[in-house]
Amino acid sequence: MSPEVLAAFIATCVLLGLTPGPNMSLILASTLSSGLRAGLVTLAGTTTGLALLVGAATAGMSSVMVFMSEWFDVIRWIGALYLVYLGARQLWLFRQRRAAGFVPPKRGTGANLYFEGLLVSLSNPKVLLFLGAFLPQFIDPARDPVFQLSLLAVLFVVILAGVDIAYTLMVARARATFDAARLRLLDGAAGVLLLLGGLALAMARRP
Repeated sequence: MSPEVLAAFIATCVLLGLTPGPNMSLILASTLSSGLRAGLVTLAGTTTGLALLVGAATAGMSSVMVFMSEWFDVIRWIGALYLVYLGARQLWLFRQRRAAGFVPPKRGTGANLYFEGLLVSLSNPKVLLFLGAFLPQFIDPARDPVFQLSLLAVLFVVILAGVDIAYTLMVARARATFDAARLRLLDGAAGVLLLLGGLALAMARRP
């Protein structure tokens, strides 16, 4: 593909990565609530889910895409309700911390955060359907389509993961400068972000 098309694809991916959505809400909530390591573990989960969806779209797994299309509403509502549950739990912890002055358990650690990210990422069927319409637009029909699709798929995941890492590092650095009182407030902010992520997923429509 031409350098111009590749540059346009990269720019589009960066803009997509900066667009608020359920994955971003979950990553930011983990980072605000539990710090950089938690944010990166959650990010690893969301990126794994994204890679699986991109791989399915690129490989032309029509049966997977048909399944996601037919069960679009069910899948997205599962993800939305899960995010709302996480947000409500986080706000409850925030309330308990403010009322009683104790430090409750963090949202999760290790494998729990990873699988939370994986589940939320996979529960957004719009990504798979969007990729089925998005990636072919950058393909040059005069050249090997398989190679081009594979390259675009890898770039898509790498660029979005890079954008996620960038804002996670920035948020974690800002968090490190907060005092104890502000850190307690971050529990509430994390809960609100999770609820907003659930709302965004609930409002998702087929592309």
